[in-house]
Amino acid sequence: MEAEGPQTILLADYQPPEYLIETVELDIALDPTRTRVAAKLSIVRNPALKTVGKVPLKLDGELMELESIALDGRQLKKPAYRVDDTSLTIPSPPQEPFTLETVTYVNPQANTALQGIYLSRGVYCSQCEAQGFRRITYFSDRPDVLARFTVRLEADVDAAPVLLANGNPVERGTLAKRKRHYAIWHDPHPKPSYLFAIVGGDLGSVASTFKTASGRDVDLRIYVEHGKEERAHWAMDSLKRSMRWDEKRFGCEYDLDVFNIVAVSDFNMGAMENKGLNIFNDRLVLASPETATDANYEAIESVVAHEYFHNWTGNRITCRDWFQLCLKEGLTVFRDQEFSAEERSRTVQRISDVRQLKSLQFPEDGGPLAHPVRPDSYIEINNFYTPTVYEKGAEIVRMIKTILGDKTFRAGMDLYFERHDGQAVTIEDFVACFADASGTDFSQFMRWYTQSGTPELVCDLTYDKRRKSAELTVHQTLKASPGKQKKQPQFIPLAMALLGENGKEMDVKVTEGREIRDGVLAVTERTNTFKFSGVTSRPVPSLLRGFSAPVNINISLSDGDLAFLMLHDSDLFNRWQAGNQYATRSILALIEAKRPKAVLGAKAAKFATAIRSALFDDRLDDAYKAELLKLPGIADVAREKSSKVDHSAIFTAHRSFSRAIAEALKDDLVEIYDRKSRSKTFSPDAKSAGRRALRNAALTLLTTCDGPEDYARVAAHYKRASNMTDSAHALVLISGVDAPERETVLRDFHDRWKGDHLVIDLWFAAQAQSPRSETLDEVKALTRDPLFRLTTPNKVRALIGTFAMANPVQFNRPDGAGYRFLADMVLEIDRLNPQVAARMLGAFRSFRSLEPKRRALAKAALHHVAGSSPLSRDCHEIVTRMLDD
Repeated sequence: MEAEGPQTILLADYQPPEYLIETVELDIALDPTRTRVAAKLSIVRNPALKTVGKVPLKLDGELMELESIALDGRQLKKPAYRVDDTSLTIPSPPQEPFTLETVTYVNPQANTALQGIYLSRGVYCSQCEAQGFRRITYFSDRPDVLARFTVRLEADVDAAPVLLANGNPVERGTLAKRKRHYAIWHDPHPKPSYLFAIVGGDLGSVASTFKTASGRDVDLRIYVEHGKEERAHWAMDSLKRSMRWDEKRFGCEYDLDVFNIVAVSDFNMGAMENKGLNIFNDRLVLASPETATDANYEAIESVVAHEYFHNWTGNRITCRDWFQLCLKEGLTVFRDQEFSAEERSRTVQRISDVRQLKSLQFPEDGGPLAHPVRPDSYIEINNFYTPTVYEKGAEIVRMIKTILGDKTFRAGMDLYFERHDGQAVTIEDFVACFADASGTDFSQFMRWYTQSGTPELVCDLTYDKRRKSAELTVHQTLKASPGKQKKQPQFIPLAMALLGENGKEMDVKVTEGREIRDGVLAVTERTNTFKFSGVTSRPVPSLLRGFSAPVNINISLSDGDLAFLMLHDSDLFNRWQAGNQYATRSILALIEAKRPKAVLGAKAAKFATAIRSALFDDRLDDAYKAELLKLPGIADVAREKSSKVDHSAIFTAHRSFSRAIAEALKDDLVEIYDRKSRSKTFSPDAKSAGRRALRNAALTLLTTCDGPEDYARVAAHYKRASNMTDSAHALVLISGVDAPERETVLRDFHDRWKGDHLVIDLWFAAQAQSPRSETLDEVKALTRDPLFRLTTPNKVRALIGTFAMANPVQFNRPDGAGYRFLADMVLEIDRLNPQVAARMLGAFRSFRSLEPKRRALAKAALHHVAGSSPLSRDCHEIVTRMLDD
């Protein structure tokens, strides 16, 4: 670990590799503390560079023991090679193609960072993205070096009867001595080292087959801990549906004979798309009605699809360098969002996607961690697996689709797959395919990739009754971001409509300003003016329909206008958005009001009327109605306030507004709760999940009434629950209040699920997000619970991560104790797993928006982290950027 002065990597410094590695042969003998890795690399000069003379060969490598090194079969001795903490260098390699052989040793059992080869509950597994392969053997560990891999795995037959690697199985056998066996795998597709994977362990499995569009049979298998096979069927079903969807929607057919997924308990991320061998965090594979919530089912469906879709957008076509990370991640997030939208409700999926974007990416864009979707520099690449790269990257792809339309967008994707299959490419290569397929100039649009920050559209609509016309003025503003004070206007597709007094869309014509296509305006300048004819009455604008661009929109709409949109807007996303904006505005008004009760009554009544109309509209599905009942969270309201934020004041106002809505709708909510009673049989399908979501949303509002009967209703909901969705929802609600039933429910859940390492995480998380004043002390005590492990990322995320990122009231305590607790935990985690520690620091991303006292306390906690030694590169980069004034 480095305490200070780590090297900054710059996009501008990119140079193609001097050497290419054409084939890799690995012989890996698995052992808990001393795994032997024999590597044979076929290396050639990069012909594209046409370099002459001697060029040193430098390979990446760290945290390994080197036993031997040979060049074309000849053992090397120093000074024919040099080794330091991060690399192996051969000063004078042959100018002709040559073979390099090394033997190294690694210690999986000691690998708490979970990069390279490590052990997870007795299972050997690997994680190589972004730069973990250099912890396995010496290699040119960069995404633009693509090689064909052949891997021989050897292990004790009892400890690891299952041996897996990338590609197709070639050979299996047993060894006479020491009860060992082996398996050989070959991947015919060239791939970068970050896509390498192995697994060895004693695992159960479920199997199936898939027939591709061209008629090939693919063997599918999901490996899990013994006894949990039944909980893998939903993941298998999701995999087969995603394979079929990708063939139909994008013409992408799978290209190997087998596809394997392995679920492991210790994983820094959600999952990894290694070619033909996806390794998953087991929380994103295992599901049954008794152990998984509807949110778990939806996440499994989405992430299984995401990792499978990477087979083409990430594997077959990969990144030239890590600055192009959004090329695979943003694009693939867009693809998995589209899959989920078609499998479930497109509107509800869009609401979910935008809610996540606004809660995670918008704060990142507006704070010290802001960076372009394609960064200019980094110190630790793991720190750039961010909402900006993923979620905002997906929104950029979606904007391309909005600009071009479905048919031309598909033509651009087809050209991308045809032109770049088997290559490591850049953002420019990707966007050029859409430009060439459509004849559209995307030069201004490219600023979305190079400028950080969230644009704001300040809009003004005027109406001329005599001329039956309207004029919309749009001012585009882009605030300064770290390292970027002045920004150029961006190309923003603004989907919109004008609603007449009857609530229907007017049939208007754009007479001035550019209309990309029907209902989508091109905002390209700092100030744009659009004129409309055929405006027969005072219009109410419905702007940014479907959230057509990742921007903030600012237009003066009255409470009556918002209520009108809540009742009438045919764009269901904007109907939801109007309600969300109305509720946020009302909560902020309560904070500022001298007579809050007077403000509360009027605002709550109007909101309740609009919601009541939707709740009993049979044209709307239950999942959408549930979204309408979910009020914006405290963090959402804080984001809108943007400065001098006092989360305690927001919580008080939020609670008052919630209670007023619940009381106004109480009879309706009780009717919904009773009418949507639990079904005897559980199904994870969208309609059934929507019914449960609506019932639980009604229960949430009813609980804010804070009466004994309301607490008793939650306790009864828990007791009668026949599935984890209802059980976990009641657990969270009861954990957040001082109800007499609270301890009984918490104890019952613990005793029932203490033997299941996944389900018990719900118990940790429920207590960590409680707004009660005792929560911090309880969280500290839970870090000493026998079921908690600081070395297990899922446990850290469930308890510490939930407290810091999902409990804005108690994390932002006025005494600063929440900040100090997180800073201390980050330093402790950093010694074990720097990647997870750095992610925890993200909870401070909006500290500059806090009121002065809290801001000073948060800053002091960050200085405490910054001044500690040793500090990993991961944490050093994050804390330095946060404190950089």
